[in-house]
Amino acid sequence: MSASERQPPKPAARPNRVSLWRYVKLFREDILSAQPAKLYRAWMAEFRAPSFRSYLINQPDLIKRVLKEQPDDFPKSDRIAEGLKPLLGNSVFLTNGETWKRQRRIIDPAFEGGRLKATYPAMRAAADSAILRLLAQVGQGAKIEVEEVTSHVAADVIFRTLFSIPIENKVAGEVFTRFRDYQRSQPLLNLAAFVPLPKWMPRFFRRGTRPNANVIRALFTDLTEARMAEIEAGSAPEDLATKIMTTTDPQTGARFDAQEMVDQVAIFFLAGHETSASALAWTLYLMALYPDWQEQLAQEAGALEDESFAAISKLRLSRDVFREALRLYPPVPMMVREASCPVTFRNRSVPKGAQIVLSPWHLQRHEKLWDNPDGFDPNRWQTENGKQCQRDAYIPFSAGPRVCPGAGFAMVEGPLILSMILRHFKIACVKGAAPVPVAHLTVRSRNGIWLQMTPREAAGQS
Repeated sequence: MSASERQPPKPAARPNRVSLWRYVKLFREDILSAQPAKLYRAWMAEFRAPSFRSYLINQPDLIKRVLKEQPDDFPKSDRIAEGLKPLLGNSVFLTNGETWKRQRRIIDPAFEGGRLKATYPAMRAAADSAILRLLAQVGQGAKIEVEEVTSHVAADVIFRTLFSIPIENKVAGEVFTRFRDYQRSQPLLNLAAFVPLPKWMPRFFRRGTRPNANVIRALFTDLTEARMAEIEAGSAPEDLATKIMTTTDPQTGARFDAQEMVDQVAIFFLAGHETSASALAWTLYLMALYPDWQEQLAQEAGALEDESFAAISKLRLSRDVFREALRLYPPVPMMVREASCPVTFRNRSVPKGAQIVLSPWHLQRHEKLWDNPDGFDPNRWQTENGKQCQRDAYIPFSAGPRVCPGAGFAMVEGPLILSMILRHFKIACVKGAAPVPVAHLTVRSRNGIWLQMTPREAAGQS
């Protein structure tokens, strides 16, 4: 395989100058390839039309200002909600101000301290189950679409840790099937996040988006109400759902009601399942592309003979590889904030109401910040450049008060499942099937990610 063939895939950028209508068409096809190549070099870019301003920022001190230093001045853009509200309602992902702060006060304790250790057995059980499913379907050199595999195991992890039920449960299985259809029909960022539409203009969704969202929320409602009844009866398992439902806001003493909890369950499933599935699928592809790293991780995975949580601390290479995959293929490629008052960025006046776009996709490949920005190099995290960029230019889970509460959860789940798969299987690229990154709900491949998988015992015998 040539050096160019081993370069991690990256979508082609559009020409620098296109008409507004051409941009709209490209954007609807794929957010990533609709952007010009200069965004990988720019500190700031402005997109202007007669009725609005939108600014993409890559400069580290500006990102720090928006996410960490003045987060209340740059709330989540309401336009994000326009595409996601049918599924997520008023979840913590979409809310702002006091509502968001109250939600985080209730949610955050579920992910603090020793909770990761408490959820680890459920994660491990989901990983073991995934290995058994793969062993049952994989022959020597079988071609497998791994996004399907990672979606399945990530959903299993969420259901086991949140509601103590495996993916084989009837309700869990139907949610997974419906969500698989939903994620292909609805992008995380719709055009309204960049090009504000008049309030009177009706919002149209792709076919199947609303019906699937309604069914998913109905299933989440059934699970939530059943769990609340178990809590009332004193028979609820000690999982994440129980922890969140029984946590009171320290300021008001109130808990989530059933509707509020359904909203949070929806975002837990989206954030904990969809993003993990995306990151894990791309990491497996990179391991097929770089078999020398694959073998190092397979050796390291011997530490998982110890089934306790302590084994996770020994997966150092796996964590660096997973971290590098998150850099190259951040599951959430862009985030949008809104200026609540006039501000100045790089001596340029930014009006109130302007959309502020933060793009992990561009920031984490920025040519003026990273050494070898488009290359795969897990060793970078031990270099001075890598350590500096990790502080200033690495936001796969966002940053500041709105950092994903499940970031620590993901950094255990990802390396664990990655190591489990590589411990049991050799994987290789399928010739002529290089994946093309596109943005759906998360960064996925246009036609899936196809790999050849061979059980390591069979590979050794051959």
